[in-house]
Amino acid sequence: MSAFSGTVGLALKIAFLSIVNALGIWAAVVLIDHHKWRAVAVLAAATAGLDAIYLVKRWTLPLKFLIPGTIFLLAFHVVPVAYTVNVAFTNYSTGHILSKSEAIAGIKVNSLTEVENGKAYTIAPARDKGGHFLLVLRDDSGATFIGTKDGLRPIPRSDVTVSDGAITAARGYRVLKGTELGSLDKELSTFTVPLGGDKAIQPQGFDTAVVLAPTLRYDPKADGFVRLKDGVLFKDNNRGSFVAANGEELEPGWKTYVGTRNFSRIAHSSLIRDPFLKVFVWTLVFASLVVFISFALGLLLAITLNKPGLSFQRTYRALLVIPFAVPAFLSLLVWQGLLNDDFGVVNRLFHTSIPWLFDPNWARVSVILVSVWLVTLPLLLVAVAPLMIASFAFNFNNFGNIYLLTGGGPALGNSPVAGATDILISYTYKIAFAAGKGQDYGLASALAIIIFFVVATISAVSFTRTKALENLA
Repeated sequence: MSAFSGTVGLALKIAFLSIVNALGIWAAVVLIDHHKWRAVAVLAAATAGLDAIYLVKRWTLPLKFLIPGTIFLLAFHVVPVAYTVNVAFTNYSTGHILSKSEAIAGIKVNSLTEVENGKAYTIAPARDKGGHFLLVLRDDSGATFIGTKDGLRPIPRSDVTVSDGAITAARGYRVLKGTELGSLDKELSTFTVPLGGDKAIQPQGFDTAVVLAPTLRYDPKADGFVRLKDGVLFKDNNRGSFVAANGEELEPGWKTYVGTRNFSRIAHSSLIRDPFLKVFVWTLVFASLVVFISFALGLLLAITLNKPGLSFQRTYRALLVIPFAVPAFLSLLVWQGLLNDDFGVVNRLFHTSIPWLFDPNWARVSVILVSVWLVTLPLLLVAVAPLMIASFAFNFNNFGNIYLLTGGGPALGNSPVAGATDILISYTYKIAFAAGKGQDYGLASALAIIIFFVVATISAVSFTRTKALENLA
């Protein structure tokens, strides 16, 4: 420790604080660019506080050790929990990830359609001397232009080189070629050259572009879009979408707060409520049976293998270590192959044709048996009561065993998401990434909060009961 004191320690401290301040400045620039002024103020205060704590010697000594732990606690526990709770009260999902202003801009772009008998252009993506993206364009008459996000500007024909109908060079600009074009998909798909009157030129690939006109017009006073052909108004429905009176919805939508709507969907939507209740019951059964059978089998093996004079006692004990020696996820993938109903070793060995992973009931038996094989532990009741409670909580959220072995399948009734072996955590995962139009993070966060309270309640009651057992002992 003495080697890191004095001048060396001071140098390391200054280097550390320099990195922290550099990161703070970078973050401040990003936040200022997004007009997050409160976050900038918090960042500035936190950075100044760290500088003061580590530069002052005496009264800040305890904080020098407390602050790193507090930062990691906030970063890895408090912030994720707070973020999950926040998302649970929003409509954050596929089609609702943008801000409202970004959604309005996206709808305007999506509403552009090709003008009948409109012009077509040959184009070449290029960059100017400042590195800004633009298009070099040539129309059917041979006239040449430069197209930017600000508009269309004519340039002399002599400034543009054309070979076999393709633009290959432009004086004062660098035409992009080869591998450079491969990274332009996203930028090119959203790039338009305004022409006035809400018309615009939009690329149709890397070498052509057409004139487009909008089918929708945004009305700031009505806070909605008007469809030009029939005057239908799409208004803000206060749930992150512009919707017409007949229910027709424009895309994309935007992320916004929807109150307790996600929790209401869990309670009132039969498409979510019915599979949720089935998955909840199966989760309780799965977690309870795995813990009970593991404990009972472990205790039986402990008593049996502890008897003196037992043949091959050391061999049996060594075999029991195998589940702990092999990584669990590898074991699960191996068991998935062993239980295959057509080619699996288990069915061939016992000359059976049991659909271990493809029948709802047998799949549930499979996940219980394999989970018991992985977590068997011989201990006494009072001594292991806290461990059993922890084991129950672990199996209540045992995502790996379910997802890697059966994927939650086979399918459960008419539910497009829940499977016969899904437990709440795997069901929540599917809701987050495979429900409705795609990802539904808001609903998944609401389910995660419910799971937390269920596990917390069961654990609290169980620990209360185990205190009674300890008193009896």
